[in-house]
Amino acid sequence: MPLLIRNARILTLGPGTRPRRGKELADLSIIPAGEVLVTDGKIAAVGPKVEAPADAEIIDALGRVLMPGFVDCHTHACWAGDRLAEWEMKLRGVPYLEILKQGGGIHSTVKAVREATQKQLAASLRERLGAMLREGTTTVEVKSGYGLTTEAEMKMLRAIRRAAAEWPGTVVATALLGHAFEGELDDYARMVVKDMLPEVSKEFPDIAVDAYCEEGAWSVDACVKFFEKARKHHPIRVHADQFNSLGMIPEAVRMHARSVDHLEASTKKDLIALAQSPTLGVILPCTGLHTDQRFMRSRLFIEQGGALALATNCNPGTSPSHSIPLAIALAVRFCGLTPAEAIVAATVNAAAVLNLGDRGTIAPGQRADLVLLHHKDERALAYELGGNPVATVICGGAITR
Repeated sequence: MPLLIRNARILTLGPGTRPRRGKELADLSIIPAGEVLVTDGKIAAVGPKVEAPADAEIIDALGRVLMPGFVDCHTHACWAGDRLAEWEMKLRGVPYLEILKQGGGIHSTVKAVREATQKQLAASLRERLGAMLREGTTTVEVKSGYGLTTEAEMKMLRAIRRAAAEWPGTVVATALLGHAFEGELDDYARMVVKDMLPEVSKEFPDIAVDAYCEEGAWSVDACVKFFEKARKHHPIRVHADQFNSLGMIPEAVRMHARSVDHLEASTKKDLIALAQSPTLGVILPCTGLHTDQRFMRSRLFIEQGGALALATNCNPGTSPSHSIPLAIALAVRFCGLTPAEAIVAATVNAAAVLNLGDRGTIAPGQRADLVLLHHKDERALAYELGGNPVATVICGGAITR
């Protein structure tokens, strides 16, 4: 059945699907009072007044904000177990390295993931996806990376695929094959290139691959060797500069990475180089709030013409949040974004990170992933802390909340 949303303050985010850069990041292209017609899961018409079939279902927005569904372009939402005990240890001042020695940190999640079945992993992910949808997220990227063996990584990717098939939104899987390592890094990295990558490529030929470049994780040299092999067949993304600037950004730009994510410790020179390249930068402010109160210098990046995206980094260790509204609120408070910039970063630019040109804007032909807020002013989305600002979620043309 066709669906007509009327009397809405529509954030169309303008024409085209390319990522917004620099000053463009603040352009919401608003229709102050308008209508959107949805047919067959897509947006059929947008404007101050549109013609609708007589049998169309009507939603009266009552002047509230209608915007594209949120796109969460960086999550680790597939995991097992929890990290509550080590979080409590951290609150008592126990150093992270000591927690690692006691079997905590990422290795506790690796152990739990290896012990879980594919069905159990898919079920827990499906529950988290449901929570995301209720808060307006209609497209989610989900990484593997807690397996560290070929068998366990493949189990995670299959679990992500299984959960995606049971969810009305869109799940984009990423193979995070360079997350942590066991034994010596050089030996482990060679195993990933020789054994793990070919298995992933065979079953998931179009998947993006990712690595975490940081002290105690993968080195720049290991990442580069991995990506040089992987990028022959896969898009590449990289975590970089979360705690230390190791020089990964110039390499990521050189290799045409789709995105560099984190960027809390990036140098001014590297941020400018990234801003002036086609590669997108992804900020993860929920991580800064939960982990160490460090945030990317986003204002510099935007002023240099950078294309910025925003995500939750939902994971059990450094960002236990699935809420894009919270991420938007934090980006405005701690990363220097305006509310409009944060909205663009969490919609059309986040979709660009995932190479999805059919969403993130409200225009004819786009997938009908829409969010109707409780608010009549979009700035309230960034102003409000906690709670759920979403009144109605339309996913693929169907009302899901």
